[in-house]
Amino acid sequence: MAGLFQSLRDKLDRSVVVESVEMCDIRFPTSLEAHGSDAMHSDPDYSAAYVIVTGGEWTGHGFSFTLGRGTQVVVEGIKALAPLVKGVPLLDIFCNFSTFWRKLTSESQLRWLGPETGAIHLSVAAVINALWDLWGKVEDKPVWKLLSDMSPEEIISLVDFRYLSNVITKEEAVSMLQSKIAGRAEQEKQLQSSGFPAYTTSAAWLGYSEEQLKTLCNAALKDGFRSFKIKVGQDLSDDVRRCKIVRDVIGWNCDLMMDANQRWEVDEAVHNMQQLAEFKPVWIEEPTSPDDVLGNAQITEQLKPLAIGVASGESANNRVMFKQFLQAGAMDFCQIDATRVGGVNENIAIILMAAKHGVPVCPHAGGVGLCEMVQHLAMFNHICVASSNKQIIEYVTHLHEHMVDPVTVTNGNYQLPSKPGYSSEIKKESRDMYRYPDGTFWKKFNN
Repeated sequence: MAGLFQSLRDKLDRSVVVESVEMCDIRFPTSLEAHGSDAMHSDPDYSAAYVIVTGGEWTGHGFSFTLGRGTQVVVEGIKALAPLVKGVPLLDIFCNFSTFWRKLTSESQLRWLGPETGAIHLSVAAVINALWDLWGKVEDKPVWKLLSDMSPEEIISLVDFRYLSNVITKEEAVSMLQSKIAGRAEQEKQLQSSGFPAYTTSAAWLGYSEEQLKTLCNAALKDGFRSFKIKVGQDLSDDVRRCKIVRDVIGWNCDLMMDANQRWEVDEAVHNMQQLAEFKPVWIEEPTSPDDVLGNAQITEQLKPLAIGVASGESANNRVMFKQFLQAGAMDFCQIDATRVGGVNENIAIILMAAKHGVPVCPHAGGVGLCEMVQHLAMFNHICVASSNKQIIEYVTHLHEHMVDPVTVTNGNYQLPSKPGYSSEIKKESRDMYRYPDGTFWKKFNN
């Protein structure tokens, strides 16, 4: 692994340490226009538990995504983790990243709040994402390129394989990655030329009117989208009505996905999807509890005759949950999230397990900054790992104007990001305006 680590040592020595870890609560008032509304979350305010890590001449930005109330809990978790990060040489972090990741997730008192689960794990994700943004800037590469230029052994050194060895070993993972090396250049060239396919959710939030639904679907068609997702789950008769509206606009040559956001019981999910099968959905996303591995497996099996897949993962707490879903055949589409599990490192583990099981990775990207970050993971997967050609990334139109390096989608395809880092920095003026509770926007409500 001399290549990667030698490059780091050429730029850093052990005197370059994490000097500061800053954090804040940023909330955007998306609930005012029903953006993000679904069967379980009627009034989301897209928010970020935000972290800024400084080391030497570099600054890394990262965050975990939340829906407003509760963001302060994740920020408090970041404060609790900060002493484990401050003063640590950057070389010690990046050259032993799986060890450092375990240090954050295994702190003996903090882990009691939920080992690799819950708010504290979201806090870990925010810190880890900020460190990856910083590493990309040290190497002057976007994170997808930083990862795609690594050797198989270097990639594997990033992953904590604890609890995974009964499904995938380090040796198996190295072999999988080695088998893809010869095709990396061609895969990257293809992404540079054509981009990465996206599906849009922006048209179909449950709080939108029928007129909005039609207008936004038509606009997405004109923008080149050929895959659409609609929210379902609140009322079956209304689901039928809204799905008919969408199909009438997009026709039958476009793909349609559905998302119940955990609303249904297991048998209810099967029954309702039998009623919605006439609209030929590619998948039903989160049909029931995201923790119910066996329930999701039952739904997956019973929907097979209807050619409807089950998509899940955006709310899964950690790689062990993904392991069980994949082992049980409980997901046909693996939906990683850039901030739900413990950041980039844990998502690499999930990507590897999905590839071994032949399950396509189709990342969740609704929410502020999620499109920006998760595109890096999807593109790394496409270049270095993927065993399926059915990969696709979610896209929403909201809040990109607040990002320093906003996502670019052309003709329904993500374009490769080119700026160094993880595309995770929110503009300072936006942070100052929407910082909660003392930003200029929120002060109006809190005085």
